[in-house]
Amino acid sequence: MPSLVSEAKGPGPQITGFAEGGFRIDGQVYRRGALLTPVSVTAWDAPLLEALAEGDVAALLAIEPQPEFLLLGTGAEMARPARGFVDVLEARGIGVEAMDSRAAARAWGVLRAEQRWIVAALLPLQR
Repeated sequence: MPSLVSEAKGPGPQITGFAEGGFRIDGQVYRRGALLTPVSVTAWDAPLLEALAEGDVAALLAIEPQPEFLLLGTGAEMARPARGFVDVLEARGIGVEAMDSRAAARAWGVLRAEQRWIVAALLPLQR
């Protein structure tokens, strides 16, 4: 299992590596995707990126205080989410930062070490 080598550790869920097309978070493997808040991680049966809608990440958007932005891991490759999805979140005051899921996993650790109040939706590395 490849691991994430990072000194950055913040409170909340820790992504420590990749396994079986998914992510190792707090000692568990999440193969089909994961939703992360500053205090929790939830297994996620992630939709295809092109089908991603506000309702798919509703649990992340409901946290208080409102997150600064959604860190969106788009799978094995960087891809842009649908403009409509981004527009809906931005209308709520929540930005969307999209990158491939490996980069998003690394960014999560760095941003949480900085105590940034963010959420993440990580699509799996394999379908």
